[in-house]
Amino acid sequence: MTAILLDILAHALMITGFVFVMMLVIEYLNVLTQGVWQEGLRGSRWRQYLLAAFLGATPGCLGAFAVVSLYSHRVVSLGAVVAAMVATSGDESFVMLSLLPEKALWIFLLLLAIGLLAGVITDLLVKGRPAGCEIDGPGLAYHEEESCNCFPRALILEQWRRCSLARAVLMLVLILFAFGLATGWLGPPEWNWVRVTLLLTTSVGLFIVATVPDHFLEEHLWQHVAKVHVPRIFLWTFGALLLMHVLITQLQLGDWIAQNHLLLLVLACLMGLIPESGPHLIFLTLYTQGVIPFSVLLASSIVQDGHGMLPLLAESRPDFVRVKGINFCVGLVVGLVGYWIGH
Repeated sequence: MTAILLDILAHALMITGFVFVMMLVIEYLNVLTQGVWQEGLRGSRWRQYLLAAFLGATPGCLGAFAVVSLYSHRVVSLGAVVAAMVATSGDESFVMLSLLPEKALWIFLLLLAIGLLAGVITDLLVKGRPAGCEIDGPGLAYHEEESCNCFPRALILEQWRRCSLARAVLMLVLILFAFGLATGWLGPPEWNWVRVTLLLTTSVGLFIVATVPDHFLEEHLWQHVAKVHVPRIFLWTFGALLLMHVLITQLQLGDWIAQNHLLLLVLACLMGLIPESGPHLIFLTLYTQGVIPFSVLLASSIVQDGHGMLPLLAESRPDFVRVKGINFCVGLVVGLVGYWIGH
């Protein structure tokens, strides 16, 4: 039993470490560009659909936050929000890239296409009006008044002379993660493109932590990524892996699960209504173990949106219910079609 727990722990640490590094990179790029990419959403409806779906399909919740923020400012339509939320899988996108590196990109492209179609149909059928007031809740960590030099060449040595606890902890964690990957304790046991990619990405994360200014590191990487996202991702990942081991190996429910795909499809859509990252990992883990078909994973990915919808829930509950209801219907229909054609 100890060996099994250690194996699950190593797997959960590898996934969490990859998610952590990818979040560092995404956060860095977002602040480096100072949110300029968000301006592309302003324009024609088709541009809104395309860019909203693209932002939703990018890993993490930053793109979803941007679309919700612009919706609250009467810049984009309800259909654009639906397109983004169908296309997004929140923080689970990073986990997909870790567990299904080859198939994940195809899943993202498929979600993007479904999101585009759902967004167009939504605006044709629902005469929704954007929320009337601005959202003052969780969202993008970028602020318009903020001007951040992400590579302060003249200050790097001084920052290391008075190294903060946050920088030291992040550097130590990344170094240990890189060591685990290099020795094979974490990640693939053999040298392949997956291990090389993980090490290169971790190297980028080390560069970011080593060079960014103290304000960026404290506010964005430590407070936002390390303290908020990482513990939740690790606990959900470890819990999902342990639960799947108990259900399939100990309770031997693999055959029952395989014979009740339709019930699991409905359950996946219902759990997708939860505005939180984590529950989707159960179905992702089941899929990676070959227990459920692709249609269940796809339906879950369509309905759930990480915590990208939390700002809308805080500001406009009717709009939140409408978007989640539309996503539920889209996910259920797509899942049933996949189920009937044998996928």
